[in-house]
Amino acid sequence: MNKSYEVEIKSLLGSKDRADALKQNLAKAYPDMKLVGTGKQLNHYFNVPVDISLLVKNVLPIISVDKKESLDHILNQGKKISLRTRDADGKVILVLKASVGDDSSSNGVKRVEFETVVSMTLNQLDQLLLDSGATYQAKWSREREEYSANDIHVCIDRNAGYGYLAEFEKVVQNEIDVDRAHTDILAVMKKLGFEELPQDRLERMFAHYNAHWADYYGTEKTFTIA
Repeated sequence: MNKSYEVEIKSLLGSKDRADALKQNLAKAYPDMKLVGTGKQLNHYFNVPVDISLLVKNVLPIISVDKKESLDHILNQGKKISLRTRDADGKVILVLKASVGDDSSSNGVKRVEFETVVSMTLNQLDQLLLDSGATYQAKWSREREEYSANDIHVCIDRNAGYGYLAEFEKVVQNEIDVDRAHTDILAVMKKLGFEELPQDRLERMFAHYNAHWADYYGTEKTFTIA
């Protein structure tokens, strides 16, 4: 089974100046770090139905055979599943993430993930999930710059609501490597002069956005939650 574990740590940048400072620090500390992608994304989060049988039935026909075992692993063994759809510059993606340990699947540091491109529009994919018993949790919009060097990825996002946010990520193939990847990312962040956004504050921000997402989605409005 092709299975991967995502280790991701967020840092709240706030201003464009801080985002620019991160780019400058990346260039100095990691000369081989290259810009590998830019674009705009729409991300729609869903509440997973208690009974996932209809969801499984409706999703299986739209994914490739080699992805089905990975999907089954997350749906049946994952904790706190996060279900999302994404439009990344016209490419529509179905995303599921589940926590490894006690983190949340939406914002946790250590997660197992599933992603697959589908031949549908974002609205069509959303409707399939809604017809499967899922309900909207929130809709998000962002502009992203992605940098990569070896196995470290850094995304600098301009999010509706949050403002500028950085995500430092490593993806590993074995759960035994998750803790080491977490330590490696923290070392990279320290070298760059940026700190982790505490999980409790991130959860408060996430909850506030979810309660008011219609005010922020597709806009440049931001809020501050201590």
